[in-house]
Amino acid sequence: MTESFINARPATVLRPPAPPKKWTRGRVVGHLLVGLWIALLIGLLVYLYSAWNPELIAKYGPTYLAGLKTTIGLVGSSILLGALISIPVALGRMSKNRIASSIAYAYVYFFRGTPLIAQVFLFYYGLGSFKPQLEAVGLWTFFREAWYCALLAFALNTAAYQAEILRGAVRSVSLGQWEGAASLGISKFVTFWKVILPQALIVALRPYGNEIILMIKGSAIVALITVYDLMGYTRLAYSRTFDFQAYLWAAIIYLILVEIIRHIWDWLERRITRHLIR
Repeated sequence: MTESFINARPATVLRPPAPPKKWTRGRVVGHLLVGLWIALLIGLLVYLYSAWNPELIAKYGPTYLAGLKTTIGLVGSSILLGALISIPVALGRMSKNRIASSIAYAYVYFFRGTPLIAQVFLFYYGLGSFKPQLEAVGLWTFFREAWYCALLAFALNTAAYQAEILRGAVRSVSLGQWEGAASLGISKFVTFWKVILPQALIVALRPYGNEIILMIKGSAIVALITVYDLMGYTRLAYSRTFDFQAYLWAAIIYLILVEIIRHIWDWLERRITRHLIR
């Protein structure tokens, strides 16, 4: 009797059906917003179909591709150069030396606290007014070119943001990693490059992707200093045709470029963090 009572399985408890979801105010507003976005997308597609101009596409399509190459080259070069600059800046921000940390803090504070367009103008128009002094030191050849001024401004700007991303990522690594490496007799330099930095880059991967996307969208301002990137050729096409779809196509190209970067970054994140998935 006792054994049968112990081995007896409890009867399956049937849960009551889930109550029907009510149409709350939040759900109604959400469905209305989704419907509005779908209507806007359909309207955009209808407009592009009705305003399709084969002559315009044939004439300015190659220039858009040339501008896209300039945009990708400018952003890619500035991101890589900024990454190199960000390492000593991040180390300076984490340094216990008051002078080094103050200089790094002032650098980050300035480039993160002022608009990117103002920085581009300072390098292109501001330094351009010092032509005799720049010629005397042999730098006028560099600063007279709008593309190089934009590259320098973008690199210094993104270096400030990347330095803060890197500093935060390094700070997120446990101090036990440093202590464990020190107990094994590993130098701090090797510990940083072989132990701390790889873990920090995993944390910083997503913010780095966001910074690249922001730089791609912010690169459109170089059209104001006569750099013919994607937006520069878009302005040129609109000034000659006064066709509003010139800007629509540019927006679509920027959107496609951002989506490509986003999907690549998602793949990289899954690839790098595959050992963390259980």
